[in-house]
Amino acid sequence: MMGHLIVLPVVLPLVAGIVLLYDRHGRTRSKRLIGVGATALLVIVGIALVARASTGEVSFYALGDWQPPFGIVLVLDRLSALMVLLTALLALGAVVFACAGDDEQGSNFHGLFQWQLLGINGAFLTGDLFNLFVFFEVLLLASYALLMHGGGKARIQAGVHYVVLNLAGSSLFLIAVGVLYGATGTLNMADMAARLAELPAERAGLVSAGALMLLVVFGLKAAILPLYFWLPRAYSAAPAPVAALFAIMTKVGIYAILRVYSLIFGEQAGTLAGLEQSWVWWLSLATLVAAGIGVLAARDLRLLVAYLVLVSVGTLLAGIGMGSPAAVSALLYYLIHTTLVTGGLFLLAELIGLQRGKAGTRLVMGRPLQKGGWLAGLFLLGAVSVAGMPPLSGALGKALMLEAAEAGQRPWLWPMLLGTSLCALIALSRAGSTLFWRSQGEAAGQPLSRRRWFGVAWLLGASPLLVILAGPVSEYTLATANQLANPAIVIDALLNDAGDAP
Repeated sequence: MMGHLIVLPVVLPLVAGIVLLYDRHGRTRSKRLIGVGATALLVIVGIALVARASTGEVSFYALGDWQPPFGIVLVLDRLSALMVLLTALLALGAVVFACAGDDEQGSNFHGLFQWQLLGINGAFLTGDLFNLFVFFEVLLLASYALLMHGGGKARIQAGVHYVVLNLAGSSLFLIAVGVLYGATGTLNMADMAARLAELPAERAGLVSAGALMLLVVFGLKAAILPLYFWLPRAYSAAPAPVAALFAIMTKVGIYAILRVYSLIFGEQAGTLAGLEQSWVWWLSLATLVAAGIGVLAARDLRLLVAYLVLVSVGTLLAGIGMGSPAAVSALLYYLIHTTLVTGGLFLLAELIGLQRGKAGTRLVMGRPLQKGGWLAGLFLLGAVSVAGMPPLSGALGKALMLEAAEAGQRPWLWPMLLGTSLCALIALSRAGSTLFWRSQGEAAGQPLSRRRWFGVAWLLGASPLLVILAGPVSEYTLATANQLANPAIVIDALLNDAGDAP
């Protein structure tokens, strides 16, 4: 069983999704049990994968027993294990929240939710570029339907823009994969990395073109400026559990940049090494500026949280642009924090909107809130954390990022990062005063189920927990960063160890 552990994050949601879609007219209770049960099992599998990867060993699973570089492989290292566990934790809070009624607003929610997890986990585990493209398409197809779950004009408009842009990105992705395959003769990432060290000079320009096309594709997925304009409308229009799960979607782009440009275009790539850093560094700072302006301009709580996701994107990309293991370690800690907290804020926005009548999540005067004290406490927890205020995980993550900046980077990063934190603090303070103090009439909101409370508390509660566990989490992220900085570990594990396999 342990030998097949690596493939479980792909097989489990695949099977659960097939069962749920086949029995799409079945009882709601049974579909919820399967959806929540499969997601809870993913959490257990994710914990087991992190425990296995924490030894520092890189292992792989060869589908059909076709050894790399010829077959399809799933690769487990510290980074992929971390991302699979993070996805499972986020998904569990979102799917339990959805079981309070959001899953009944349209058809096939739980089956599509599981296939979304299939695509995300596959993207984190795959060891070759073409299957990265395939898993991107799987998660995008599921996300198209989930985004428009329940219908409505706003969701359909946002969905059309989202689909068109991602179709263009997929086309460019396929072209880039074809260019790199034509230049190197392989699609396996480790094998491509080994071949770049001996690449003829006349093919270097072709590989550079393919690498930069991939950067555009991953930048679109990560929502970097100027490719982020689809995100605020799409995330703010999506159903709350879907928007919460989408908090990991931009991180798929971040992960792809980290994986591809550290493994394929690492130090062994010679003149092709570090192609992305200068581009990512300056675009990340521009993304921070644009996101800070968006945060201040938002007049809806959902839209405000969507722009806070963009703030996190700029922060994470700045860590990639800095390039040092310390910066990568800091961005990984911050990535865990921001994924769970922004996911929780999307769910909390739904709770607040359900209590305010026609005002919904718009930042205008509305009805008083039932359970206003509990909602205000959760909002304060999320706001302090996402704005980067002590003593919660947002402050620790940003402090690690600031400390990791080198002397020449600090004059740029410090004012940008601290400035966007100030923008977030101002916007969230204004939102909180409007939502909880400016009210009139009588409370008329619908009762909130325990499932919704659990989803919000599960995700927002991660912030103080990350502070309590800051030591071991930081040790793991630093070891992950050092492993990424040494691509020879993955190359040897896939090519040399595979060659020795019977």
